[in-house]
Amino acid sequence: MTTIANLTSSMGTSLFFLLSFVFVLTVVVFVHELGHFLVARWCGVKVSAFSIGFGKEIFGFVDKHGTRWRFAWIPLGGYVKFMDDANAASVPSGEAAKDMTPEEVEGSFHAKPLWRRAAVVVAGPMANFLFAIVVFACMFSFIGQRTTIARVDAVVKGMPADLAGFKKGDVIKNIAGREIANFNDVLRIISSSPDRKLNVVVQRGESEFKLIVTPRPKVMNDRIGGKVTRGLIGIRRSPGPDGYTHNRAGPLEALMLGVKETEFILTSTLSYLGDVVTMRQPPDQLGGIIRIADVSGKVAQVGPEALIHLIAVLSISVGLINLFPIPLLDGGHLMFYAIEAVRGRPLSDASQEFGFKIGFALVLSLMVFATWNDRGVVARWLDIKTTQNQSQ
Repeated sequence: MTTIANLTSSMGTSLFFLLSFVFVLTVVVFVHELGHFLVARWCGVKVSAFSIGFGKEIFGFVDKHGTRWRFAWIPLGGYVKFMDDANAASVPSGEAAKDMTPEEVEGSFHAKPLWRRAAVVVAGPMANFLFAIVVFACMFSFIGQRTTIARVDAVVKGMPADLAGFKKGDVIKNIAGREIANFNDVLRIISSSPDRKLNVVVQRGESEFKLIVTPRPKVMNDRIGGKVTRGLIGIRRSPGPDGYTHNRAGPLEALMLGVKETEFILTSTLSYLGDVVTMRQPPDQLGGIIRIADVSGKVAQVGPEALIHLIAVLSISVGLINLFPIPLLDGGHLMFYAIEAVRGRPLSDASQEFGFKIGFALVLSLMVFATWNDRGVVARWLDIKTTQNQSQ
């Protein structure tokens, strides 16, 4: 009976993780592709397919405009395919262009003016960013946030804050050009800036002082069982029971906070990627599908609020990644359009095909690298299963 119960529990947990992962990825992909789809329709482009997932279709339907809406078995992305695309990556089809009627040319994506094509391409990432802003705004408006004043109540001797000249009672007003509203802002900026010099403005009594501090990097466990490098400077906030405030923002303020939150995640991500390129930080925090699945399941166990927040964060990541100037991604198409704008004519089909091959190799390499980074997640899964089997 114990063995059956443990097996049932393990299967239930695995199914929960799988469903959480599929839900999170489906929402993010749908938002991204919907951005492409809506702007394409607005630009008069004929959309032949809107797919969530790849591979064989599970189910689908055709709308009144002739678009096939489909859900496929492999939930690792999606695509919007235009009438004159050769494939799901929106590679131009020379053969299709030759046989098109004047009416079909009118609905062709690749025959549209440059600015319309660029608008359709950039709409996917922009939809991801706008979606995140709206999600965060709703959270700030309906759920609110618990905050406390950005005052230093203690300075740890020998830590960077002590060496930089921080004093008990200092109120932090600005870090690296960013206005500080509460102590949460301080923690987030400091923790995401390990080994990076930061200019800090503090109010001490009636005067303001400018200090320079470099957070000390420390590898620690995150809330979902992984490892992450954070910055520490050695300050503490010890508010009493009445030291906290819980605020629900109004619509306009919530929207501004949503923009600020999205901007913070974008800049923090770009900062980390820059640190990886310059070898200031290891690239082991770059994860792939396996890590997303693991995080989705764990966050879903915390509650719906945490899961919604994760969806918004992943939406930002998907939008940002798609803007990288790599052929096959949206940024690669935009790069080709920029070259076309400078040259006055598009690159040849052979040049574009060569670029897409390079892009495919780069994307595949990144996927392999991310999967290699996820080996620790797989090892943890196997260790959990081995432990459960031994207990049986």
